Amino acid sequence: MLGFIVNPIAGMGGKVGLKGTDNVLGVAIARGAEPVAPRRAVDFLLRLKKCETDAKIEVLACPGLMGEKEAVETGLTFQVLSMRVREKTTAADTKEAVRLMTALRVDLIVFVGGDGTAKDILEAMQGATDRVPVLGVPSGVKMYSGVFAVNPSDAAEVVFAFAQNQAETTEFEIMDADEEAIRHDVFAVKLQGFLRGPFLPAHIQGSKQISLETNDEKDNQTATAKFIIEEMQKDGTYLLGPGTTVKRIAEILRVNKTVLGVDIYTKGKMTLDVNEKRILEEIDDWQNTWIILSPIGHQGILLGRGNQQISPRIVKLVGKERIIVAATKNKLQGIEGNVLRVDSGDAQVDAMLRGFIRVVTDYREWRIMQVQ
Repeated sequence: MLGFIVNPIAGMGGKVGLKGTDNVLGVAIARGAEPVAPRRAVDFLLRLKKCETDAKIEVLACPGLMGEKEAVETGLTFQVLSMRVREKTTAADTKEAVRLMTALRVDLIVFVGGDGTAKDILEAMQGATDRVPVLGVPSGVKMYSGVFAVNPSDAAEVVFAFAQNQAETTEFEIMDADEEAIRHDVFAVKLQGFLRGPFLPAHIQGSKQISLETNDEKDNQTATAKFIIEEMQKDGTYLLGPGTTVKRIAEILRVNKTVLGVDIYTKGKMTLDVNEKRILEEIDDWQNTWIILSPIGHQGILLGRGNQQISPRIVKLVGKERIIVAATKNKLQGIEGNVLRVDSGDAQVDAMLRGFIRVVTDYREWRIMQVQ
């Protein structure tokens, strides 16, 4: 039996530039944030339903917005966990669901959320002698933990493999960021512990790898940045994604840039820490706009982790041909499966970006990488 938990507010701080949703849900809603997790949950369940003929899986869903509503929408056969859920759900609801599902001896817990939800599940399992395996459907903003599938469809594939005893289980790092520090552009991530979960190569994202701070790495970032700057259009507009490699471009241009936010550079000036709405307001010539990204270390994810401000709508307006990818040689070597990944939340955009893309790796050097 599969226990199914949805954190209905997970990821709402992404497009609106809050770098998370913890303690700022009201601010996110005021900025126009819309729920993300319910759609991701439905995508997962629909994929699960499509393959039901291959492996019959019983689903035990949390009540209301925490799983039942999404299961009803898909027409999937399921049972409802006997528990009371608050009108405005909290971490306490997630923890109670985990404890009840553990007592009922479900075979696997699948949750839709982010690092904060993974941390809640870890805390609920503290002291348990026999922990239930856990799998995350990504719906947060950053998701540095290794317990997540790459996307909802991959999560369903992992569940099927697990149900057919074709997936091993392993221990995954559970990481959680200090979102308040990140909102002030300070990278503060702490290892919280480990959760056991099913592993299927190329379907699990793994933990984020922290960038090296060696002289060689910094020299490589500088050379990469100089080459990109040489190719930039003087009258062009550039959306600069998060990361130290992209920040090095700004440093050479002698303008400020956030490390963890998305910024707009045009004609020698920088607009800092923009959200989706501000990007759409500021840019009027999309044919003269580029996006500069660097993949997340080890995970290899270009879109869908920590840069949701660059939304599917914006990616469509810019187009794949004006996306510039930068990564040091060391970062590329450490990427799982030697492929880049996208999880924008829009199947059409993800399909548009699949194929091959040029990645600048040094001064006048690049590699062609597959995007899947």
